[in-house]
Amino acid sequence: MNGNEDIRIGELRQRIVIEQPERIGDGGGGAVESWTELSEVWARLRPLSGVERTEADAIGGSVSHEVVMRYRSDVGPELRMRIGNRLFDIRVAFDIDERHRFLRCLLEERDL
Repeated sequence: MNGNEDIRIGELRQRIVIEQPERIGDGGGGAVESWTELSEVWARLRPLSGVERTEADAIGGSVSHEVVMRYRSDVGPELRMRIGNRLFDIRVAFDIDERHRFLRCLLEERDL
């Protein structure tokens, strides 16, 4: 997709939850990281590529995806996205045409 591609609102058909990290004290001076819902948005999710790798004698993989949603200024690599029980790390987020209409995020799906 390039900045000149026309995006239609009707293409944003999937509900995606944007989550933010939250540090919760463990009572012993440390903290545990938890994730809380920041927002739920309509978006378009598309797979871009897949990679298979071997780690510790087991086959694992990661799939890169692209998400397009209405523009938000608060989305970046410190957040993650969730669809059902699938989790995605945000690698980069940018304003497609620098007009604050749509945001494009490149994601990597986490292995559960």
